This record gives sequence, C-alpha cells and structure tokens, in this order.
Amino acid sequence: MAVIDGGIDIEHEDLKKVLWVNQKEIPGNGIDDDKNGYVDDVHGWNFIGSPKANIHYDNMEVIRLVNKLEPKYAAALNTTPFTEEERKEFQTYKKVVTDYMAKLQSAQMGLQNTTMIKKYLDEITAKIGNDNPTSDDFGNYKAENDIESQVIKFIRPELKKADFKKFYEELKDGIKFYDTQVKYQLNVEFDPRKDSVGDDYANSYERYYGNNNVTGPDAEHGTHVAGIVGAIRNNDLGIKGVADNVKIMAIRTVPDGDERDKDVANSILYAVDNGAKILNMSFGKSYAWDKKVVDDAVKYAVSKGVLLVHAAGNDGKNTEKEDNFPNRLFTDSLGKTMGTAQGWIEVGASGWKNDEELVASFSNYGGKTVDVFAPGVKINSTMPGSTYKENDGTSMAAPVVAGLAALIWSHYPNFTAVQIKDIIMNSVVKVEQKVKIKEEGDNRRVLLSDISVTGGIVNAYNALQLAEQTNSATRAKSK
Repeated sequence: MAVIDGGIDIEHEDLKKVLWVNQKEIPGNGIDDDKNGYVDDVHGWNFIGSPKANIHYDNMEVIRLVNKLEPKYAAALNTTPFTEEERKEFQTYKKVVTDYMAKLQSAQMGLQNTTMIKKYLDEITAKIGNDNPTSDDFGNYKAENDIESQVIKFIRPELKKADFKKFYEELKDGIKFYDTQVKYQLNVEFDPRKDSVGDDYANSYERYYGNNNVTGPDAEHGTHVAGIVGAIRNNDLGIKGVADNVKIMAIRTVPDGDERDKDVANSILYAVDNGAKILNMSFGKSYAWDKKVVDDAVKYAVSKGVLLVHAAGNDGKNTEKEDNFPNRLFTDSLGKTMGTAQGWIEVGASGWKNDEELVASFSNYGGKTVDVFAPGVKINSTMPGSTYKENDGTSMAAPVVAGLAALIWSHYPNFTAVQIKDIIMNSVVKVEQKVKIKEEGDNRRVLLSDISVTGGIVNAYNALQLAEQTNSATRAKSK
C-alpha cells in the first residue's frame, strides 16, 4: 500500500512497525543498491526535495497557470484569431485569472478577520481573567465597544460545539491557513521549485530526482492518513487502523499548496514499480498542468493490476460539473474523454449520523464521478510525534476505503483490483432518506444515489461477506 501524500512520521509509535521496507536497499550507505534509480529509498521516496532542501510551501495550480499563460494571452481579445487549441488556452486563462483574484480576495479577508477576532479575543479573555472561559463567562462580560460585542456574538454559539481551548486552537489554525495562502499559495511571485528540487521541470517525463526524506517538514496530513489505513491494531496504543495486514510505503508528493502533475505521475510509477498494490491519493486540485503525464501513469498502474483510491475533494461541489484532478478520465489535448481507469475508486466523506446531514457539508459529490462515501468527519488518527488528533475531510474517507481494500486483499490475494473495487461498491449500506447538499449556493435534499454511483456508505463487514461469497463462487466454477 502506497500513501502518496505530504510525508509520514516514520518514527510514530503506531506506524513504524507497519512501514514498508525496501529489503534490497542498505540504509544510509549512499548507494542505489537495488539499481532502481533512487538512493537509500528504504521506506519510499520524496519527489518534492533534493539533497539540498525540501519543499514545504508551494503555489496553487491556478497561480502557475496564470504565470504560464499571461505572457501570451494578457493582451488578447475575444476577437483575436486563435487555433482551436489556443482558443481553449485563452478561455482557460480568463477563467484562472478570475478564479485567482477571487481566491486572493477571500484569503486576504479571511486573514484580516481571523486576526482581528484573535486580537480582541485575547484582550477579552485577559479582562475576564480565565484562560478557558465558558459561553456564560462571555455572556456576563460587558463589551466595551462594538467590535467586542461582535466577537462575543460570534464566539458564544461556537462554544456550544467545543470548549474554548479547542476553538482557540482552530482559530489559530485558521490564521495560519489564510496566512499561508496569501504568502505562498496565491503569491504569483513565489516559486520554490527551482532552488528546492533542481529537476528539469519542463520535462514531465523525467523520473529520477528527489531524496529519501519521506517525512519532510510537515507530515501531519500524511501521518493522519497512514494511521487510518493501518495503525497497529494489537499494541494497546492510540488507534486501530482499518487493515491489520498491510505495509505502508511512504511517498512524499504533496506540499502545503497544490501538488504538481509531474510529481504525482512519478509517485504512481515509483509505487507500482516497487510493489504497491493499492495507492491512496488524498489530494486534488481544480486545474491540471499536464494531465497527460498523470493519465499515462494511471494507465500504467491499471495495467499492472493496481487499485487507485482517490479523495473526491473538500469544495462541496458537484464534480460532474466542476473539474477535480487527478481523475479516472483519460483525455486528449482538447479535453475529450478517451477512456476510463477501471481500477479507480472515488471517495466522498460522510458523517456518523444517519439523517439528512449524513453527507459531510464540505464533501464533493457526483452521480457519475463519486463512487462511494466513507467516514470522514471527526476521524481520530495518528499525528507526528506519536500523538493523535481528530480531522475532517475526504482525505480521511479515502484511506478508510484503501484500508478496506487492503483488508479484503489480505484475505483473498488472488482477487484482481477490479474485483476488489466491485466488492467494495456492491457491499455498501444503501441510504434511503434524502441528504442535504449545497449546489450553486442553494441547499438541496437529494438521494445519495443521485450524487454517487452506489448510493451508499462502505461497510467492512458486508464487504468481507461478499468477498467470501465471490471467492466460494470462483472456486466452485474452477472445479
């Protein structure tokens, strides 16, 4: 199992014994012992680093496309004569500029507002004299100005969902999130690639670059994902991962920003060539730089019998109408679909209450684009430093499904990737009631079968039962 992500804490108490080990490589000798092109790749590989440095922050793909297309199309008009391919690029340019400006404005406002809330909150709590005040404490506090009144009005409902300290940590996370967007992700002048990786970025098919530091500067996301898949189940520590017989290959591909298509493609190829049967991909973006190189890698993985599990994304959008990359569709240069990856599962996120709120409010959905839903709200899992934390996201739902695939495959190793996928999809718990989604700004209530292929939530017990039935039927036919 390969976890293609932002890095994994390989010393975590609940993970280090389930990490994949490249038995052909001698650790730390600076030699490519197995001649696979990657030196000392003991637990995997890092495609966003070099012997000199590791990338922490990167742009969103929308910024890269603005910088790429602006020199050619900034002065162009709708009446400018273009070839069909140029016309498509011009339309893309207009879209990315509009999207970039909207995203930057939203991030700047978010940073301004969260910073302001924290400033006044710090002042109010100091006056209250309690570093863990309750909603009643704020209710009893007499605001000294309109801004304090607004902050109190904002925070009191939030304290019904969580205590003050948890809310305060989330507020600081929000400031960090917006600050990162403004400084790095949406900064047209920021480009860490050249100095940090040193590859020939123009060559999408270059294979050999990076380093063996699979943890990197920020391994929170990847460590959390890895724990959901396979945290040790019998050590009386932390949590229990979904799969109890799995080895996790760590591939560092995703910075704090959008992953790059070249790195995604190479990560898939590396994982497949080094024996991974399942790829968990808890990442995605709205634009593609070089979809073909990723498509080629996915085709290669499918040809080798590998199952790809991908998170549907956290934009609360219909991915039948809104692009989300990577995806299972193979397209030509004009975007025409030329085929589909059969060994691919797209996963949306569900909550734990079986009511109209079942679909997580942030989860993408799509009647033909999202296959199944899986738990992705308040998922407790591993974090760097042998710690644990609850996170939300389709990033959490995907490894539930990847872990389930590993669980089935460990019991029935002769199954194909497509058989594993079919078992998972045909064993879901169907949802009968309507669920709430937001589409084009309006709340709608729809059947889960309208916004996913299966109309259901994955279920490990049902899947193992169906796997046994499938295995028994296969044996009976072979007699």
